[in-house]
Parts: sequence; structure tokens; C-alpha cells
Amino acid sequence: MTRSSPGPARLWLRLCWSCCCLLAAVEGRLFTAKLWSVRAGLGGFEPGDAAPAFSVSTLDGEFSYPPKDSSSSSSSSSSSPRPALIIHAFTNKSAFLEVLWTSNMSLSDLAEFLPPSAQVLFISMDDSAAEQALWMREQVYGAAGSRWKEIRSRLHFSPVPLHMLGNWIPRVFYSWGCGGHNCGLAQVVFTSSEWSVPVISKRLNARYDWLNGRWDPKPYVLAEAGDGCKPVPEVAGAVAWVSEGGCSFFTKIKTMSESNATGVLVYASPGNPIQDMNCVGDECNTTLNIPAAMLHIEPAVVEALSKGKSVNVSFQVTPSPNFFFAIDHQGALAEMGWFLYPTFRFLSWQAEWFDFYTGLLEQAKKPADVVPVFDRVLMQGEAGAQAVVDLPPDLLRYDVLELDAALSCPGLRDETCAHWDHTVQLFVCCDRFSPHCNQELGRWITAFRRGTGRWLTDVSPLLALLNGERCSLTMKTVPWAMPWMTSLNLRFSYSNSSGNSSENFKPFKLVSLYNGGTFDRDYNKRFQEIKFDIPASAKKVELYAVITGHGSDDNACCEFCVTSHFFSVNGIYNNSRIFDSAGSALGCALRVGEGGVPNEHGTWLYGRGGWCDGLQVNPWRIDITPQVNMGGTNTILYFGLFDGRNPNPARDPGYIIMYSYLIFYK
Repeated sequence: MTRSSPGPARLWLRLCWSCCCLLAAVEGRLFTAKLWSVRAGLGGFEPGDAAPAFSVSTLDGEFSYPPKDSSSSSSSSSSSPRPALIIHAFTNKSAFLEVLWTSNMSLSDLAEFLPPSAQVLFISMDDSAAEQALWMREQVYGAAGSRWKEIRSRLHFSPVPLHMLGNWIPRVFYSWGCGGHNCGLAQVVFTSSEWSVPVISKRLNARYDWLNGRWDPKPYVLAEAGDGCKPVPEVAGAVAWVSEGGCSFFTKIKTMSESNATGVLVYASPGNPIQDMNCVGDECNTTLNIPAAMLHIEPAVVEALSKGKSVNVSFQVTPSPNFFFAIDHQGALAEMGWFLYPTFRFLSWQAEWFDFYTGLLEQAKKPADVVPVFDRVLMQGEAGAQAVVDLPPDLLRYDVLELDAALSCPGLRDETCAHWDHTVQLFVCCDRFSPHCNQELGRWITAFRRGTGRWLTDVSPLLALLNGERCSLTMKTVPWAMPWMTSLNLRFSYSNSSGNSSENFKPFKLVSLYNGGTFDRDYNKRFQEIKFDIPASAKKVELYAVITGHGSDDNACCEFCVTSHFFSVNGIYNNSRIFDSAGSALGCALRVGEGGVPNEHGTWLYGRGGWCDGLQVNPWRIDITPQVNMGGTNTILYFGLFDGRNPNPARDPGYIIMYSYLIFYK
């Protein structure tokens, strides 16, 4: 098991991701080139297209899509949606897939977390597909244990090679873009003056978020280092050739780093599979600036080194067909994103998102008066996306306001998406003379290079911001970000089924409270106590706040540190919001069921300070009616803490983005 938070090494790596993506000073040119390559590639199937029916032979007979027992029309409101289908093509040429299929934890994740609403079709790219289908089924059976009976009807293993299926499936695997951690063939190339041809071996780099080093394209000298558990001065300036066993992967790599090796190659013992090399527990707090990979033992390399012969090594990635794609509950083709490390949990997360999206579509069918704002409008630059809309008449009859928002990419493929995560804010102004003009109505965080994302966010208390017949709305992110396409509808409705809100409290007035700012030693000095009176007609008072932490100081604040936020009412009642999942290993991955976009291209899994990549930021709402004097003057004061005390970073202070209000209901 890995530690529960990223640790300095992992946090440093996130900054490396940022540096890589800030090479997006050339993002515009990269985007144009990639979009051209998509258009110039094989056509016929794109994400979002309807998946044609097909049948394939399996070890249990035949699998047909759509399943014969599912609804013939996924759009029928009277029937359940068809199961989601994930199709995985295996090849023994990939070390990543080898570990995916030999790791007991990976296989157990498939058995434990695959949603009941999803099915998986396993096929092979290799000529030995029949043997591999039997092997794959046995691997899952061995890891699933008692769960095998529960999932076996949803797992289908085809003995027919991909290139012999005789249907449209190979076209998707061959033509869809493939790069990153879950596709392409990562390889090591060994050369020696003793050989007429190079020796090429498949490899798996150490876990993506552990080591900071990266292999250069230049050739390296290879040096024998035994099991790597003790210093070896001879590896200085070379790549250390290290055997499996004797000590942990962490100890091997740390020891070789201290011996001034430029990299480490760990080879598996004969008959053993390649493993996913990772730090464990407190090891993750030690930063190691060295690349490492694991591969199978190569006898020719062992023999050459034992004879004192010179061996050089270089690293390459050979393109391959994709290994995964999916068909969602609505029958549409879908990409699967990146598997950041080899576990079937990533497959399950994608299936879980399909369930979320189906539920969202059902929610969107509920009666509401819908005001369209944006329909795939370009959001980029200082202006962002802007629109002026007419609100429904007699707005006070509603007590529910939902933001139906979606973010997608300029192209159809994930590879056309922005390379980094950014905060997206929606501002509204219905009366330019009002003190509440250009206040925040909603907030989202973009995903790492994935075009999937739609959310319904309840912002009903902010109905009080809509104080005019026409409103201007602006949705934007940082002006230098790559473009997004945004869609947005305002949904006005009632919170009960009777069709009116007369039985419920309705927001009629709000008071702006505090905004955030730089989270430094003076953070709390900027906030003063606010006095307020309760309007005579008010029956309920609510505290409403949207708070997120960003940046990374010496304590990883405010993105990955645990901060707490307090609103003290009348000096007696402390209402607290604590971001206790910030920095946890799966804090955001566990929110896929809420709409968090899975399988993004960066460190999307970690918990963060009140937000997750590819997710809306949910408002924090507290009924403070019992805490206030309805007939007199009241006070409220905000303050934010790190580790129970005022922030005091030594460098690079982070910041808090906050909009907070008092909402009065009648």
C-alpha cells in the first residue's frame, strides 16, 4: 500500500507536470497540429458516434452488442439504459499490460469495483489470442475468489485476434489517438559491439508520481550493480543494471542514486513478471531525482556484462493501437483516458462515470423552466464566453436554481483538450448599479486533457443575485489557457412536486461577506468583523460560501494541504469547513460518482483543497437561523487556519478563492 498523501516527491512531480504543460507557451501551435492529425487520420468513428451492432465469438459462445436482453432503444424513457461496454485489447508486447494482468491488486480491483451496470469484452492483438483468452480468464478467476460468480456473466473473453474480428472494432483501436501511460510500447534498446543486432526489451517505468528523473533520448552506458542494495562506485555516470530481490525498490534506487548512477534498470528474476515499482509509506517523503524502469532479464546483456564487454542502452516508445475504448449507456463511443498506473481500477472509474452521466441525464429530464446561455461557445482569453439572457417572469415563484454546465474540447478527441487544470468561474450581473454586479454564480475546475464533463449544480440561494429582467453572464478561466467549449443552461424549478414554492422558504436578499486572498501570515489580518441586521420579513438565515485553495508553498498550501475555514457568528458559534481530504492519495478519484472526470492525464486522483479536477465546486450551506438574533444586530467574522494556526509560509504562499454570503429567506 502507498502512503495516503502525495509527499514532497509527488508534489514536486506535480510541479514538473506544470512545467511540462507550461511549455504550452506553444500550446496554440501544438493544438493546431494535433487537430490536423486527427482530421487526417482514419475516419469513420469518433467519440460520441453511435456504436454499430456486432457479434464476436467468446470462450462461452458468442457475445452480441447490444445485448439481446437490453432495451432496443436507449432513448426510451420507459426502459432502463443498456449496459455500458468496455473493450480491452491485450498484447504481450506491452509491459504495462503485463503488469495490469499479473498484479493481484489490479485483478482484484476489477472484481471488486466494476459496477454491476458495466460489461467488459477482452480480446487480444496477438496471434496467440486463444491461449491468451484462457489465461486472462484464469487470471481474473484466481484473483476474484468468491466474487467470480457475481461478475463472470459480465466478463467476456474472445479467442479471436483483433485483426481477425471482421467487424468495425479494429478500426477504432487502430485509428484513435494513443499516447501516455496506458498505450504505446515502452522499450529498452541494448547495443554492443559484440552483437550484430540490438536487443530490444519491453519496460515499465517506475510509478508516474514517484521518481522525478526522466530518461533522455541519448544513449547511456550500462553498468553491472548486483542487487543494488549496497553502494557500487562503478555505476557513477551510468545506468545501473540491478537484479530483483534483496531489498525494496526504494532502497535499490536510493542506493544507486547515492552512487551517482544516472538511472536504474531492475530486471525480474527468471519466470517472474514485471512489477509496478513504487515507494511505500514514509519512503514517499524522500525525493529521488533519478529515472528507473523494470524489465525482464536479457541473457545476452547478462553475458556481455559478465565478460566485461561494453553495453549501451537507450529508451524508446513505439506507437501501438489503443488498448481501450468504451460504449456508454446511451450507445455512444467513448475514450477511456489515461491509466496512470497498471490497475483495472481505472477501467472501473470510467464505468462509474458512465453511471453518473446516465443519472444526470435523468435529472435533466425533470420539469424546469430552462434558460439557454451557451451552446458549445468558445471560452478563451480575457473575455471568456459571454451572453445576455432574459429571465423568466415572476422569478420569485421559483425556489430552485440549477446550473446545467458542460465543458468539452474544440475537437472530438481528448488530445485536442487543454493540457492543464484551471479554475472556471461564472459571473452574473443583472443590474450594473447593484453592489452585487459581477458576483460569482458558479465554479468548476477543468480536467487534464479530457473532453468529458457535465454537471448539475444547485445554487438556489443565489436566486437573490438575479435582481433584474435581463442578466449578463460571463464564464471564463485564466486568459492564457487553451480553449474550451462551454455549454450552460439555467434551470428554474420548484423543490416539491406540487408545482409551486409557496410551502417553502424563498431567498429574497443577500449580503456579501468575505473573499479569500493570499494565504500568508497576514491572511487573517485582512478580515474584519461584519455587523448585520435581519430584515423584518426574514424567516430563515443561511451562510453560503464557495471556497477553494490553490498554489503550493513549503507546506503544499493551499492545493494539497489541509486548511480549515471558520465563520464565527455573534462570537459564540463557530461554523467550520475543513478540507481534510487534501493531499490524500485517492481523495478526488473517489468523487467520480459525483461527476469527477476519471482517467485524466495528470495527478487528478489526489484530494485537493475543496476541489477536484474535472468537477463542479459545491457550495457550502449552513442554516444559522438558531445562531442569530432575529430582532437585533448580529456579527460574523471569518478566519482561515493551517494546522490549527495562522498560516505562516516560508515561501511562495498559496491563495484562497472565496465568495461568501448571508442569504435571507421568507
